[in-house]
Amino acid sequence: MRMKTANLDQKLMELRALMRSYGSAVVAFSGGVDSSVVLAVAKQELGERVLAVTAHSPVYAQRELEAAQRFAQELGVAHEIVLTRELDDPRYVNNPPTRCFHCKQELFSKLTELARARGFAVVLDGTNASDTSDFRPGMRALQDYGIKSPLLEVGLTKPEIREIARAMNLPTAEKPAMACLASRLPYGSAITLEKLRQIEQAEELLFGLGLTQVRVRHYNEMARIEVPPDEMTKVLEHREEIAIALKELGFRYVTLDLMGYRSGSMNEALGRVRSS
Repeated sequence: MRMKTANLDQKLMELRALMRSYGSAVVAFSGGVDSSVVLAVAKQELGERVLAVTAHSPVYAQRELEAAQRFAQELGVAHEIVLTRELDDPRYVNNPPTRCFHCKQELFSKLTELARARGFAVVLDGTNASDTSDFRPGMRALQDYGIKSPLLEVGLTKPEIREIARAMNLPTAEKPAMACLASRLPYGSAITLEKLRQIEQAEELLFGLGLTQVRVRHYNEMARIEVPPDEMTKVLEHREEIAIALKELGFRYVTLDLMGYRSGSMNEALGRVRSS
């Protein structure tokens, strides 16, 4: 394996040493590139003393669970699914800006309990240095539950993590960022099972057209579609098909965001509130 820069080589060496220092670990494995690198390095350094655990509930897309299962199987890592119950927590369902904190509380409480019961030393997640530049209330839960973030500890950024994934030939190296389905709802809009199903089915339709990155933002009667600018043409080519299908799901209006996909676009409203 050859990294592009000496600095990245050094960070990877530090990551490996840090991983060995844990002795054993449960990895909070979403199936994205960040947690994939954590899991792959943990497997190399800790061998059989690693357990990958993926959360699943109506908040998470089924396609993401299936992708996580395939990856863990190909990597040869023990993998379990833990069912989370975010929708039982009114603090989460009411969808405040701190929603992610309550979600992470639910997940990490289960993972720390599992690790303790099985005799694993630590719980790891894929938080990295790039995550500190956005509004991420869920990071507070990491501290509350003593979760270790090895990528963050050695200062690895998202582009560097992708470079490591490429060098390790991981199938997730170019995988677009994903987030829970609730992130498609504006803050203050109640999270319901019906809305989550509408979002998942709408996004599945768009992925089925060959789009690589999709968000269907849910504003009750209106769907706001975000895709990369270079994929907007494909959406427009299928605009009638998309509009009909999304209206059948319960949306009255179907729109395409001309700014294109951007991570955390729902946080833009928070910026306006804070500056007013």
